[in-house]
Amino acid sequence: MKLRLWPRSLIGQLVFAVAVMLFVAQAVNFALLVRGQKQQTLAHGGGMAVARIIDAVDRDRRGDFRRGSREERGSPHERERAQKLVISDVPVPVPSGAVRLPDLADYVANLLSDADVAAQSVDAWAMPQKPRLRANFPGRTVIVSAQIDGRYFAVRSRIPTSGNRLQGFLVWQTLSLYLLLLVPIMVIAWRAAAPLRYLTRAARANPALRDATPLEEEGPSDVRDLIIAFNAYRGRIATMLSDKDRMLGAVGHDLRTPLASLRVRVEQVDDDALRDKMIASIEEMAAMLTDILALARSGAGTEGREPVALRRLVEELAADYRERGKDVTVSAAVDTTVMARPLLLRRALRNLIDNAAAYGQRARLSVERGQGEVRIIVSDDGPGLTDEQIRTLIEPFARGEQSRNRATGGSGLGLSIARDIAEGEGGTLTLSNRAGGGLNAVIKLPTIGPR
Repeated sequence: MKLRLWPRSLIGQLVFAVAVMLFVAQAVNFALLVRGQKQQTLAHGGGMAVARIIDAVDRDRRGDFRRGSREERGSPHERERAQKLVISDVPVPVPSGAVRLPDLADYVANLLSDADVAAQSVDAWAMPQKPRLRANFPGRTVIVSAQIDGRYFAVRSRIPTSGNRLQGFLVWQTLSLYLLLLVPIMVIAWRAAAPLRYLTRAARANPALRDATPLEEEGPSDVRDLIIAFNAYRGRIATMLSDKDRMLGAVGHDLRTPLASLRVRVEQVDDDALRDKMIASIEEMAAMLTDILALARSGAGTEGREPVALRRLVEELAADYRERGKDVTVSAAVDTTVMARPLLLRRALRNLIDNAAAYGQRARLSVERGQGEVRIIVSDDGPGLTDEQIRTLIEPFARGEQSRNRATGGSGLGLSIARDIAEGEGGTLTLSNRAGGGLNAVIKLPTIGPR
């Protein structure tokens, strides 16, 4: 599985971007603070050591010290805390456990050079800290040794160690910044994202469902303007669909009347063969008109949704077809219920069964339940379809049999009507070839649970 670091949602992207920027800013801040603390530590410990060395060099040049002497004043406790000075003709021995500090040595050498004191060599060590001194005198004891005029001057000093306090401060500072910045950003992003989620859900709904209530205008001004425009747009679509239904209803009524009148006149034709052909043409026109009106009104109508037991529905449909001599059976059906308009769902299934019985010899019905959805499958034993036919036959007026005879080719609207009905119920219609031959027409609908 491919790891995805960049989130997809608006809230996730804003929070992720701000969190990364805060982390980078705090990392830079930490680097600058560490560098500043290091300079302050060097200045505190090295500056005092340089002042002590310069003073000792001046006094030594005046002869105030005897060679190899040690300066010690005050009580033992004060001598422990005070800086100590050693002047020797040989290098000062490195104490056991001491750690060399090259940065402090370079810093002291630069200060001595700035003070016009020529040092042949400079070295520095950090002494191991005793537990009792660590508690009473926080910091590190260091020894700085400089070779000047052929003699070695070594002083002892202390440098502060506040690295743990600095890290703790930065941790608390980072957490505070995250709380102060990320929480308001999450609130603002959620305030903008929640209406967008509702808008996305409404945009994915079938526009033929004209009973949808307008979305509540909420969120930032830009989001509110988008919701206002969407509500107006959906209202115009509903108005256009209503006008279309009224127009088609009028057209259907106006066409059925002359067709009925023409049928009466055709009955008076004496030639039996000619009369039968004319009557067949009129019936084909009437049936095609019925299919066209059904396709146009597949998402409309006044029928309300109600719980539909699918097992009982497919068993009733199969029994009805068997009574008419059609080979339609129920292979398997689980007990499950969907919210749908029963008459429209029956029409969709009848269209699929008619196709299976006409082109696939027989039809087998089954109902399967999946995760949050139910599948109504109409299977046949026909030759199946090519991928191109599967893509095109579901469109209006597309037919697999190209004749104009309704008895063999149909009007090409059955699958389109079934698809629109399925989408109007919140589902889908898919066609797929079955292994071993035959075609599966599957209507997927959201389920509401067992009966």
